[in-house]
Amino acid sequence: MKNEKLTTDEYDALGHVERGAAHDKVNACVGRNVKRLSGLKMIQYGKDGRLTLTDKGQQTLFLRRCIGGLRAVSADPAAKLDADVAAFLGKKSHIIAREEGGYDVTDKGRESLADIEAQDKLK
Repeated sequence: MKNEKLTTDEYDALGHVERGAAHDKVNACVGRNVKRLSGLKMIQYGKDGRLTLTDKGQQTLFLRRCIGGLRAVSADPAAKLDADVAAFLGKKSHIIAREEGGYDVTDKGRESLADIEAQDKLK
């Protein structure tokens, strides 16, 4: 089984590919990480030679945004969340909306955060 834990630099490279390049050259961050990320099937070369995110790459970035959102709400109930992240976390019963605005993390959300933190410490 491959180690699919990504470094911050690899996440940054995925973000660069997601935003798209203003020119045909890849930047240094993407260049350093293209081999591993394509091996993990998170990015691919299109027929025009440009790098694009695969569905797996898009899911990986979305999951990272969800974890960041859950951590933000845990630290500050008034934290702003993107609509898609808030909808997903709400649908999965990780957060609930507060009457006064913002969100509360549910017991299920706290358990998920604890699991994520435990996995981060193991690796």
